[in-house]
Amino acid sequence: MLPPFGWQAVLEQWQFAPVVTVLAAVAAALYLWGVWRVGRRHPARPWRWWRTAFFLAGLAAIVLATESGIGAYDDVLFWDHMVQHLMLIMVAPPLLVAGQPVMLLLHASRNPLHTWTKRVIRSRVVTFLTWPPFTLAAYAAVIVSTHLTGLITTTITHPVWHDAEHAVYLVVGYLFFLPIVGSEPIRWRLSYPIRFLLLAVAMPVDTFTGLILSMQSTPLHATDGPAPPGSPNPLQDVHWAGAIMWVAGDALMFGFMMLVFLMWARSDRGGASSLGWLEKVRSNSFEHTTAATVSPAAAAHGTIDDDEHLAAYNDYLARLNESGHGPAGHQ
Repeated sequence: MLPPFGWQAVLEQWQFAPVVTVLAAVAAALYLWGVWRVGRRHPARPWRWWRTAFFLAGLAAIVLATESGIGAYDDVLFWDHMVQHLMLIMVAPPLLVAGQPVMLLLHASRNPLHTWTKRVIRSRVVTFLTWPPFTLAAYAAVIVSTHLTGLITTTITHPVWHDAEHAVYLVVGYLFFLPIVGSEPIRWRLSYPIRFLLLAVAMPVDTFTGLILSMQSTPLHATDGPAPPGSPNPLQDVHWAGAIMWVAGDALMFGFMMLVFLMWARSDRGGASSLGWLEKVRSNSFEHTTAATVSPAAAAHGTIDDDEHLAAYNDYLARLNESGHGPAGHQ
């Protein structure tokens, strides 16, 4: 019998999960190695510290959700189970996305790993998995199916299915938030109004799920074992879980909407003031001049990478030199 649930229990009732611990430690070590490698290769442009902080915070959120008291009580308190779900699908994934692990890998790696990573990012599979309509549908399907169907009892009473559910939450949450708050070099580049719209469409999914659970007239019998002393009765437990999904889920989604709005406003303000008219003309002239040297397929699909830009720039300088407009021509 677990002691009454509370902040002290969350901090003291830890359960060791070897797979989670090992994977989190390996991910943190690889990420920090990448940060060190980028700093060594590009001392003038080191990896930003706040991206490292975001990524490590995402890993910490996973560990807290599965190994702290939140994970220890998730089988006996359904409302605590809901808190865990929100941490795994709406807290940890955006933090991992903000850490830009794919971009870090591209900056830190060399061939053949660098080339292989770019091919994977541009593959049809990754393009489909990061397609915003698919990620939105996957998010809605996971939220509804794991809370309003018989999967609730299955995942709580079978540890393997429970662990698989956690993995699905992390993957779906990462894919959903990747094109919205991320800046990885994926195929999709969404405008800020579209990002805002995706969040606005996803919010009613949390609201609907929370309302259905809050109006349940019978317990779901979705706990495995006796409840700790001082816990709500089984029906209240379900109602509390619904309120958490409704209120906390909508609050988190609203927070992301405000974040996108601020990013939108900052982008507009920066675009209007960062470049003078002469710099804009020069930039447009360069883009027009180098467009012919970049593969049409890459330009059409928006997959131009740094290597292609560098090759185009070098070709541009060479043609300037040959035509007598460069430094050598004036000599």
